Amino acid sequence: MKMRLLYVVQILFVLFLSSCTTDTVEDLPVVEADNVVHLENEILEIVNNHRTSLDMNKLLFSTVAYKYANIHTDYMISKGSLSHDNFSSRASSIASEEAVEMVAENVAKDYVTAVGAFEGWYNSVNHKKTMEGDFTHTAISVKKDQAGNFYFTQLFYRK
Repeated sequence: MKMRLLYVVQILFVLFLSSCTTDTVEDLPVVEADNVVHLENEILEIVNNHRTSLDMNKLLFSTVAYKYANIHTDYMISKGSLSHDNFSSRASSIASEEAVEMVAENVAKDYVTAVGAFEGWYNSVNHKKTMEGDFTHTAISVKKDQAGNFYFTQLFYRK
């Protein structure tokens, strides 16, 4: 029994050392970048026009989703790369403030126009599926890093 317990502890230790870790917002020095509001508004309009062309509902703007989209965009800028890190935390935070059934997100980087970001998402099966999903609300955060690269986070949820 003692030998088996020692073996289990060793396996857990190896698993712990080899586990994949992701940075959390608290682990990085996050600098809040300014929003590029005209691109945010253009993407919302393009996405809603696309949805209505498919006889789907327009997505309503959510200040709660916008808050968490901005936090995530700042996180990606601080990290210097795209990610869905901490998505469950964002979804839980939104759910704690709104009565939501489902949350999803799309992220992008380096597009310089709203049409470019939309087309990038549209040409990706998973991103397109999210844009055309059964959602009621959305918010889009677009920010530029110090080097001039644009980062995008769009959060979706259904009430």
